[in-house]
Amino acid sequence: MSSLPKPPGPAPRSTTSSDTNSRNITSQQMDAEVGSVVRSGNCSGCGMCAILDSGLTMQITGDGYSRPTRTASGKRDADALDRFRNACPGKRVAAQRPDGSTWHPTMGPVTGIWAAWAKDPEVRRLGSSGGALTALSEWLVASGSSTRVVAAGAEPANPRRTVSVTIMSRDEALRSAGSRYAPVSVAANPAAIDPNSSVVGKPCEISALRALAEARGEEPPLLLSFYCAGTPRQSATTQLLESLGVDPALPLRDLWYRGRGWPGRFTAVREDGTSVSSPYADSWGEHLGPTIQWRCKLCPDGVGESADISAADLWKTDEGGSPVFAEGEGVSALIARTRRGWEAVENAIAAGVLIVRPIDIADLAAVQPTHRKRRETLLGRLAGTMLTGSRVPRFSGFRLARLGLAHPLALVRTARGTFARARAARSRS
Repeated sequence: MSSLPKPPGPAPRSTTSSDTNSRNITSQQMDAEVGSVVRSGNCSGCGMCAILDSGLTMQITGDGYSRPTRTASGKRDADALDRFRNACPGKRVAAQRPDGSTWHPTMGPVTGIWAAWAKDPEVRRLGSSGGALTALSEWLVASGSSTRVVAAGAEPANPRRTVSVTIMSRDEALRSAGSRYAPVSVAANPAAIDPNSSVVGKPCEISALRALAEARGEEPPLLLSFYCAGTPRQSATTQLLESLGVDPALPLRDLWYRGRGWPGRFTAVREDGTSVSSPYADSWGEHLGPTIQWRCKLCPDGVGESADISAADLWKTDEGGSPVFAEGEGVSALIARTRRGWEAVENAIAAGVLIVRPIDIADLAAVQPTHRKRRETLLGRLAGTMLTGSRVPRFSGFRLARLGLAHPLALVRTARGTFARARAARSRS
């Protein structure tokens, strides 16, 4: 297991709100504000700040994660700092309460929920869990509901890397199918703020895009997300490949983390057509998962609450309630968070794109113990982090205090454990 990512430390004083009254926001002011989030360990790598400042680009830095980097002086709107403060997931995240939805304490708002899979067998096989998001992406473009879908996929010239992609055809949807357990910054794609687009992104990317649209008084794109356990560092992919005997200096023809089965195997294909693979439980559990960045350990929303539509694995479980990762035909849990999301799913069902059956949100909570426990113990992780003198983002509307205090022993254990690990990691840095 890799070492704990560097814990957040005390951040320098950021630019005050009175500084934003100037009509000319400088790159230095923007860098101070963005840099305070990065240095505090609260950057998720979503990329939204690169939308606000054309001189920022998202790059894989020395810690192995995607971080904003100043590459040019760039241009900024006069209110860029205020928008950043309101929308950056490293500063704040507010829980969504859509009209007409019910709210589950660990699974978020629900307007409709189904077990779902793509009717097209090829889409179902390629997707991580039933291909529901891939099927929706293809249908949104083909039906004219969206001009494009912004998502993530393998970099064509170097499939070890993950990049933001634009989907405008079936072939492009199929190429982007399957989860990518590596750094990527979908919210940095300029098309991700076009209300005529749809976006498939991590929960932090989706919350940033919704908050940014609200700050601008604009309609956001149709926002789709998925249950996310965190972003591993880029070097974890390299180390996993090396453990499978793949020379890091040699090019690859293809690489996928999941899909092509459910849950699918991590697979790399060499230029000569030979391949190596690892079961999902090993690739994620032993190599990728242990390297997730610090901000992901403090995430209040791994379930995509800010989206219009969220998808999750609808796992089968053993007698103890733990997910079973035996290969099978994929099944997604598809959650409409908003009325807009419900209408999109219903239209896709009517078009014959998805096969569904109704389920209850409690059925999903029962087979997602990791996300349920993370929400219940987050108050302890936040408390343990703050005890080291570190800054944490402001999370509102998630009822974390109520959840944490309902499990006082787990709360104390989590706070102590987080404090000890963070302090030990800081002393090594």
